[in-house]
Amino acid sequence: MLHGEDQPRAPYLDAVVGYGFRGPGRFHVPGHKGGSGADPGLRHAIGDDALALDVPQDIHGIDLGPSPTPYEQAERLAADAYGAQRSFFLTNGATQGNHALALALAPLGAKVVAQRNSHASLVDGLVLSGGLPSFVAPEVESELGMAHGVDPQRLDEVLTRTGEGVTAAFVVSPTYYGMCADVAALARVAHAHDVPLVVDQSWGPHFGFHPDVPQSALHLGADAVLTSTHKIVGALTQSAILHVADTGRIDAQAIARTLRLLRSTSPSSLLMASLDAARRQLAMHGEALLHETLAAIGRTREKLGTVPGLRVIGADFVGTPGVADWDPLRIVVDVRGTGATGHRVADALRRAYDVNVELATNATFVLLVGMAETPTALERVAGDIDEIVKVVSVEGTGEALVPPPAVVENEMVVPPREAFLGRAERVPVDDAVGRVSCESIAGYPPGIPALLPGERITAETVAYLRALAASGSRLHGASDPAFAHVNVLAAD
Repeated sequence: MLHGEDQPRAPYLDAVVGYGFRGPGRFHVPGHKGGSGADPGLRHAIGDDALALDVPQDIHGIDLGPSPTPYEQAERLAADAYGAQRSFFLTNGATQGNHALALALAPLGAKVVAQRNSHASLVDGLVLSGGLPSFVAPEVESELGMAHGVDPQRLDEVLTRTGEGVTAAFVVSPTYYGMCADVAALARVAHAHDVPLVVDQSWGPHFGFHPDVPQSALHLGADAVLTSTHKIVGALTQSAILHVADTGRIDAQAIARTLRLLRSTSPSSLLMASLDAARRQLAMHGEALLHETLAAIGRTREKLGTVPGLRVIGADFVGTPGVADWDPLRIVVDVRGTGATGHRVADALRRAYDVNVELATNATFVLLVGMAETPTALERVAGDIDEIVKVVSVEGTGEALVPPPAVVENEMVVPPREAFLGRAERVPVDDAVGRVSCESIAGYPPGIPALLPGERITAETVAYLRALAASGSRLHGASDPAFAHVNVLAAD
């Protein structure tokens, strides 16, 4: 068993570095042989060092040899740092974790409850597994169009209505906007129904590592937690970690089994080494780095708060429905007072200053701040936004958002797996009313799927999605972004 004093180590990273730079005979994949066989343009772009560390699985001294191997040690250190019973490195992002969780916890015909605006990968996982979902709606802030967390009472109602035999409850915290659900209360509700709680904490890999950021869902009673380590802390894109708590409600071996089904036999050593290194930095220096970054964020928020037409939101939402805490590493700005849309502000920032925001909606834009963001970068972007607002502001206030109807209560006619894998036909949306959707379509904002595979399409849903498309909102998942056609289950 590894303990806290081992956190300065990065055993997998060190083993890969040791192999990559000692000049081994590489009579194995990959074919670039540590860089010598790579295209010169690629060598110049990413460097010979990165190519030297691109090594395959099953190298002795890295992931083969006496147990615990460096790879096993690295996952144990991650579990120790996060307070999990077991942690799994993922090289296909949190998507891979959602797929594995669905296969392990929602096998063919099993009933689960899922937050309506869960990541699309969870719905995809249910397509793979054949699980039968019942959905619980998040709370929605009507003016800005932000979907928040699930209210514990709503979860209790859906679990009660779904009845016996529910195998898992899946919720999201924090949201894209950094708003956190009352995970502790959600865990109590789920456990009262004898159901494990799985929290998609993809946007909070840093939670629990500083007193001024929210606590990790693992420490609030969740039974499994997904963290997209690349989103806030220092891992490479496409890397994430799945943590299983020591509660006895989820079998870590069952998760390991489904991950073997989903994992490439050629996982990237660069991604896994970045996870090992990011864990070390977070465990050793996360609090100090976050302390400095939070101070700089505070100054940035103050500056933006003085810009006419802007309102910086965050802590003021805590205590409203679906919000029990918030993550200050998201700077969410309400632009309605400028008369311009968030899309307009974001586009002007990109064109004038090459500033690229994480998210823009009709009413807001969101700056995602990294754990070790430089104060200079934050000071500069505050000045850039100030200048842009002077240019794009117009008389009046921003347009109202398209209000979401009660589409979250759509009738699930067939399981998602049957609808997705069944024979589909593409029809005009007017002809789709009453038919069964083969698509998952969510408008951003608010990010709540208006349609999921297996649900019956209603006239109200069609009208809502058309209005969203006309307003400029993005229809995520739609085969036709203009929503003139949609794929439906073919009639027998």
